Amino acid sequence: MFPLILVGLLFLSAIISAACAILHMRGSGELRNLQIQAATVEQKRAFTRALANDAIEYSKRDPSIDPILQTLGLKQAPASPKAAK
Repeated sequence: MFPLILVGLLFLSAIISAACAILHMRGSGELRNLQIQAATVEQKRAFTRALANDAIEYSKRDPSIDPILQTLGLKQAPASPKAAK
């Protein structure tokens, strides 16, 4: 009777171990996908930041782009003379 209980516990342990392994593999695959997405978002953010910095530098040579930069919140509008008084 005792060997039968041990075999049953061994079988149960094997099934639980297999289930844990499957859950771990699914979780690690999802983690890998999320890491790829995070890296993609970070690359796009860096590109956008570089583009914004280039646009701000360009506005020093051609101020006609300033209204667009002000609309996007990348550059402050010049203080009006009435506000200074």
